[in-house]
Amino acid sequence: MSTVDVVAAHYAASDRGDLDGMLAPITPTTTWTEAAGFPYAGTYTGPDEVRENVFMAIGRDWDGYTFTLAELVDGGQTVVGLGSYAATNKVSGRSFTARVAHVWKFDGETCVSFEQIVDSVPVVATID
Repeated sequence: MSTVDVVAAHYAASDRGDLDGMLAPITPTTTWTEAAGFPYAGTYTGPDEVRENVFMAIGRDWDGYTFTLAELVDGGQTVVGLGSYAATNKVSGRSFTARVAHVWKFDGETCVSFEQIVDSVPVVATID
């Protein structure tokens, strides 16, 4: 499976609500970085930390949280997913849409890192 196929499979799993499928490319040494200013900012290592600190937190805090892929850029060992997030905050009831880029880096067939680059302002504006 090519690197772009691995990332496409992650997004397909996201569309299905399949968390295990989303975490499939994450190895115990993969780093996952959520952008500074984003509610879950930080760098997490391995699928357990990503599950707990990103995806479980999102499920706890938001209704209808989605990532809509607009373009997948195949750079070989670097793959970029461009799109947008949308959700409604469970406490405030306010919704947002925010542009985002995901930068996936590989060493051969192994995902070594993920970095989120996002417009955090509309996200944070919905939080009480």
